Amino acid sequence: MTSRWGMTVPLEGVPLLDQRAIIERMADQGYTDLWSAEAAATDAFTPLALASVWAPGLRLGTAIVPAYTRGPATLAMSAATLAAAAPGRFALGIGTSSNIIVERWNAIPFTEPYKKVRDTVRFLREALSGARVEADYDTFSVQGFTLGAVPAQVPPILVAALRPGMLRLAGREADGAVVNWLSAEDVRTVVPYVHGQGEGKEVVARIFVAPGADPETARGIGRRAISAYLNVPVYRAFHEWLGREELAPMWRAWDAGDRKGALAAVPDRVVDELVVHGPAEYCRERVAAYVENGVTTPVLAPIGPPGEDPAEVVRALAPRD
Repeated sequence: MTSRWGMTVPLEGVPLLDQRAIIERMADQGYTDLWSAEAAATDAFTPLALASVWAPGLRLGTAIVPAYTRGPATLAMSAATLAAAAPGRFALGIGTSSNIIVERWNAIPFTEPYKKVRDTVRFLREALSGARVEADYDTFSVQGFTLGAVPAQVPPILVAALRPGMLRLAGREADGAVVNWLSAEDVRTVVPYVHGQGEGKEVVARIFVAPGADPETARGIGRRAISAYLNVPVYRAFHEWLGREELAPMWRAWDAGDRKGALAAVPDRVVDELVVHGPAEYCRERVAAYVENGVTTPVLAPIGPPGEDPAEVVRALAPRD
């Protein structure tokens, strides 16, 4: 079993402030990490700031913060603040996010994503060290910024990566990669691109899980999630690169504007590959397969049916020796 075992926060189905008791117990249950996400619900930093107090023994990470939606200096300040609140326990995961989040929701052009992430990593390396940054990057310029509160321990920077270019960037210029929406078997394809650029790189994987759900229910939930995510251009390109030809009927239906047809076209086998479901012990075994294939930090992301008790899901998915 891996030495790390993470959970996505905030948990769904319970108000943020009421999650304290659940999060306080996680270290005793065997969890080592809490990782936040940022799309259309909470921001990435606030849940971790609360968790830094509620669970002082757990590592905290963002998976991920979009590189586009905060200015470079603001992103550096946010990261430095959390690093100061949780010394040695914070990792900053950044990435392109998607054209949906960046352009449609935040009115920011989604241009040159590879360069944007590369430039942001380079800027953060300088800024978080306390250096004065005076630089013209390909995608932005920073003139005379010096971080006023340099953290005693600079957080590692991870890059959200799907295909070879960004995976190599994560291994070459960052401290590792954050991967998402892939099967345990896909990990064997992805991880060598990261490690080929340097030894000792971390690979964080967000793994969608529906513990305890019967197959029909789990597959229904999984189909909705897959049709929502894997028709986004960056994820579609990822799965095309992986060779997941079984999704071609879904993509064709989606392109034709047939949303119901796209949903129905998601094969059970693809759901079973990308969403871990079944008894809790089986779910743990499948997560362990991700680790065996090269993931260093598995981060569970429950997507079970509405009404389930988040505390019970956390308890059921806790690691077992």
